[in-house]
Amino acid sequence: MKILVTGGAGYIGSHTVIELQNAGHEVVVVDNLSYSSEVALQRVAEITGKEVTLYQVDIRDRAGLNRVMDKHSFDCCIHFAGLKAVGESVSLPWEYYDNNITGTLVLLDVMRKYGCKNIIFSSSATVYGDPAVIPITEECPKGQCTNPYGHTKSMLEQIMMDIQKADPAWNVVLLRYFNPIGAHQSGAIGEDPNGIPNNLMPYITQVAVGKLKELGVFGDDYDTPDGTGVRDYIHVVDLAIGHVKALAAIERKCGVAVYNLGTGKGYSVLDVVHAFEEATGVRIPYTIRPRRAGDIAVCYSDPSKAEKELGWKARFDLVDMCRDAWRWQKNNPNGFR
Repeated sequence: MKILVTGGAGYIGSHTVIELQNAGHEVVVVDNLSYSSEVALQRVAEITGKEVTLYQVDIRDRAGLNRVMDKHSFDCCIHFAGLKAVGESVSLPWEYYDNNITGTLVLLDVMRKYGCKNIIFSSSATVYGDPAVIPITEECPKGQCTNPYGHTKSMLEQIMMDIQKADPAWNVVLLRYFNPIGAHQSGAIGEDPNGIPNNLMPYITQVAVGKLKELGVFGDDYDTPDGTGVRDYIHVVDLAIGHVKALAAIERKCGVAVYNLGTGKGYSVLDVVHAFEEATGVRIPYTIRPRRAGDIAVCYSDPSKAEKELGWKARFDLVDMCRDAWRWQKNNPNGFR
């Protein structure tokens, strides 16, 4: 297939481009490079031996998207482009709604105009809110989201489902990710946050490499075995392969299909710290801090639907995730800069 990947220079996007190219698909990337780097795609090309076509276009730029669509005929769009920091979304709600919702509406309209009605959307487990059941299945009702980032994902799911209902020519796959960590085994690409990381693993690796003094653990009084929040951490390469497998749902004209992408195992923050120390031999000093607004105690998936319908299953364990994240950070202490 020929696939448009929005946000393809970002963390999950760049790993997915590798897996798409390895599977024989042709990829074109649209990315405004505001939170990502062209260097990531240069490294992708070194890994796969295939050049990546990149257009530096914001998804809110209708004329820019039209220019891309004029040049290419796409079978499907995999849509990653969006702002993604939960905490930041609480302080910058307008920016999150404008970027994520306005941008996606423009993208969908341009896709419709050019007759490309297949989309795989980068959604999130945050749409479950404080989940009604654990482990979370796709039948779990969507909850009250606890932050604007989660609201944008939940609203966009609804928008795409409504568009597909009105025009059954559309095929929409909603992939609800749990917590992607790790990096490509080559150590050449990985997560490269701007400033202080919002996510646990890059925070740990930056402490390990000496850029940050210690890890802040938000809350140790949750109702969990060690008091710290429990999440379903998934290796970013497993997640990327999930997108390639999701193309099967597009090919069989799924209408709307929803899949959780997780491992089905819950690990606490301190489990991750100890696994990192075990995988790398590097000690991670940490301090306990107050809970963060919008965080929930426990969140992990039941990923069996993706295995049954897509033939996809996470292969890497927590130690693999830690080892690969450390290899990336050690080789690139300043990320892509």
